[in-house]
Amino acid sequence: MIPERTIASLDRYVNHKILPGGFLTAVLSNDLFQAVGRADRENLAALPEIVQYIYNELPTGAWGSEEAVYKFVEEKFYEGLTNR
Repeated sequence: MIPERTIASLDRYVNHKILPGGFLTAVLSNDLFQAVGRADRENLAALPEIVQYIYNELPTGAWGSEEAVYKFVEEKFYEGLTNR
C-alpha cells in the first residue's frame, strides 16, 4: 500500500544519503504533526505502513529525531569524502 515513489525516496535516503522531501523527513524525525500536515492522500493513507517499513527496514540511526536524520546524512557524506 506504500506508494512506489515513497519507497524509492526512502531507498535514496538510505543508499545515497539524499534527504527526502518534507513529509518523509517529518516521518523520519518522528514529527507526527508535520508528517500529517505535509502528506498527500496516498501517503496519509499509507502512514502506518510507512512507519512500519522505516522501523523494520531502515537502520536505527537513520530515524527517530530530526537530529538523527541530519546526523545520518552528514556522517555518510563525510565518509564518502574520506573514502575517495
